[in-house]
Amino acid sequence: MRRTTLLTDDVGSSRKSAAVFYRGWVMHARMKPFTHRFTYRVFSLFIDLDMLQEANTQSAIFSIGRFNLLSFYPSDHGDQDGSSLRAHAERLLTQAGLTSMPARIKLLCYPRLFGFVFNPLSIYYCLDDEGHVSALIYEVRNTFGDIHSYVIPVRAQHVAHGREIRQECDKAFYVSPFLDMTMRYRFRLLPPDEHLRLRILERDPTGPILSANFSAERLPLTFWTSLMCFMAIPLLSFKVVLAIHWEALRLWLKGAKYYAHHAPRTRASIQSDP
Repeated sequence: MRRTTLLTDDVGSSRKSAAVFYRGWVMHARMKPFTHRFTYRVFSLFIDLDMLQEANTQSAIFSIGRFNLLSFYPSDHGDQDGSSLRAHAERLLTQAGLTSMPARIKLLCYPRLFGFVFNPLSIYYCLDDEGHVSALIYEVRNTFGDIHSYVIPVRAQHVAHGREIRQECDKAFYVSPFLDMTMRYRFRLLPPDEHLRLRILERDPTGPILSANFSAERLPLTFWTSLMCFMAIPLLSFKVVLAIHWEALRLWLKGAKYYAHHAPRTRASIQSDP
């Protein structure tokens, strides 16, 4: 029987929450053909897709599916039509060969701020009835309006040191105009508990080219923490989009090679569970 990493917030704990925040730092470092590095302060939402109604009551300035200072809209993810995100995830997991559907699915993403959001990466953590991560769905979006999901069941060989999940997949979705499509991703992450750690290493045939990291601490989602996160990072959603274009300009000025946009052939890349 596969025993995978435990999401400690969900098992044997009185701290079960429909939604929490993770506040921390995003760092990107490019290794070649020149070095380029930046770090930004951000906060993310970690929300249980089966407890949206409960999450809607946690803070007066946070709402589900309606305008507020901070909000979460299911239509920002999945099929982007407002339909059930759990059903969307289960369809992808079925295609990946999973015969037992997750007991719970939690989504890590940025919340809307004043009704606006852009999520370069959102992650679905799929948990079995014992709270172990059985699969991960990496939902990637680019600034051209495209969206793509990498669906990877968590196998025994993906787990290191009892907790860290390590996965790989070929790049199948155009993201940056300064990175070729002949790449491979390496994901390393610790399931969120008091802290969150995520690293994505992008490699071309000659070696690593880009490292992206997110390191954060958990905060309960309450009125005061919602207000605190907003006051500390008041332009989060706009900051993400502006940072993407600002860093792209810097790369262009440094002479980075440009690669034309390619529309995605499919909306998902799926690794089958044997």
